[in-house]
Amino acid sequence: MVVALTAADVVAATGGRLAAGDEKTPIGRISIDSRSLAAADFFVAIQGERFDGHAFAAEALNLGAAGVLISDPASVPADTSALVIQVRDTTQALQDLSRWIRRKSGSQVVAITGSAGKTTTKEICAELLSTRYRVFRNKGNLNNHIGLPLSLLDLREVPDVAVVELGMNHPGEIRTLVGIAEPEVRVWTNVGDAHIGFFKSVDAIADAKAEILESARPEDVLVVNANDGRVMSRIASFKGRVVRFGTDVDGDVVARNVKLRGLEGTSATVRTPAGEFELKSPLLGLGNLSNILAATAVAVTMNVPPAAIAERAGSLRPSHHRGELLRLPGGVTLVDDSYNSSPAALQRALETIAAANGSARKVAVLGQMLELGEHARRLHEECGRAAARAGLDVLVAVGGDDARELAAAAIAGGMPSGAVFHVPGKTQAVDVALQRVRPGDLVLVKGSRGIGLDLVVDRLRAEFA
Repeated sequence: MVVALTAADVVAATGGRLAAGDEKTPIGRISIDSRSLAAADFFVAIQGERFDGHAFAAEALNLGAAGVLISDPASVPADTSALVIQVRDTTQALQDLSRWIRRKSGSQVVAITGSAGKTTTKEICAELLSTRYRVFRNKGNLNNHIGLPLSLLDLREVPDVAVVELGMNHPGEIRTLVGIAEPEVRVWTNVGDAHIGFFKSVDAIADAKAEILESARPEDVLVVNANDGRVMSRIASFKGRVVRFGTDVDGDVVARNVKLRGLEGTSATVRTPAGEFELKSPLLGLGNLSNILAATAVAVTMNVPPAAIAERAGSLRPSHHRGELLRLPGGVTLVDDSYNSSPAALQRALETIAAANGSARKVAVLGQMLELGEHARRLHEECGRAAARAGLDVLVAVGGDDARELAAAAIAGGMPSGAVFHVPGKTQAVDVALQRVRPGDLVLVKGSRGIGLDLVVDRLRAEFA
């Protein structure tokens, strides 16, 4: 079964008008990027901060698009016979259309938010649910007011379950995304300091994340982290059923006898309403254990047997650049967490490195953490002290003044000054890493996406291939 779509459906879903063409025209793939447009695709001219798709609407028709959705009629020839649907706001129309398709599909939607671990939790959740259902997951981190609607368009293939993540860095954004996705299951993993530069405090972040609770139906489910006090203090208003997960807490899905096995992963005894199982996961650290417990709570709620959860959890692998453990042929063990960083996530990564057994030297290449605003200096200093506590042998701090403060705090925390390096960018970080890393080392690479430390990972992989 596939959700068929015609021009008339698009008009009805978006409240637009048919400016040209035939309302019976079938709508195939929907695209907002004229560069990847194929013949017969339907082009939506999105107005972004740095671009306006209307500049490419006429080109899309010339390339053979089945039609265009626009708000500016001057963007296409007045005498065109091609399909043209005009709306007031193309972004709003994309959201409305995706909601229409989401409803038509009949798929159950699981929506995940939190300050850290959203993407990993999404991937684990999809893996566990796929033992019983046909599952769709949104690609990468397409989790904002444009990315989420584009993802939901794929529900035309009618999966049993769609697992999506909801991102935000300003109040009101989660509310918008919940209104688009209309999830039956909502997951709130945690509250942390990511994007705190856009907020007055972590509590303000928690208030914005709490929009995940809104517009719930009595039959909806909320999966929450019982170890997070800010989450738990805000859930009373939820109108559906609450499922709590955590470690050594009073909850529905609870891990006990937790053992951090360093670079070998984590093990625990997990109790659920459907039964108990022994978890042994290769994913590193307590943060990933929390992500697994969140996904387990979703899976159990959707009737996935504990035995199937245990089996699949044992074969989980991290997503690219998100805590990947790479044992390089040249003798270096590399933890590639270069996709992104926040203070809380960095401190958890350092704890994992500190817990690693063996005599390997410990090296960390840590990028500046962005979007921290007036809190940046304090949070970088805290992470510098955490780096010193982790017992690092070499620290390379990458970025501007905040990275310099991280390096200084590590020295103040007890690291020898000759073991700590501050460099302004990724190119210099590569040079220092190649000079200092040697066979037998354990290396952590982690930083905000904008710092680009995946380049350090790539060069280390090439050097120790």
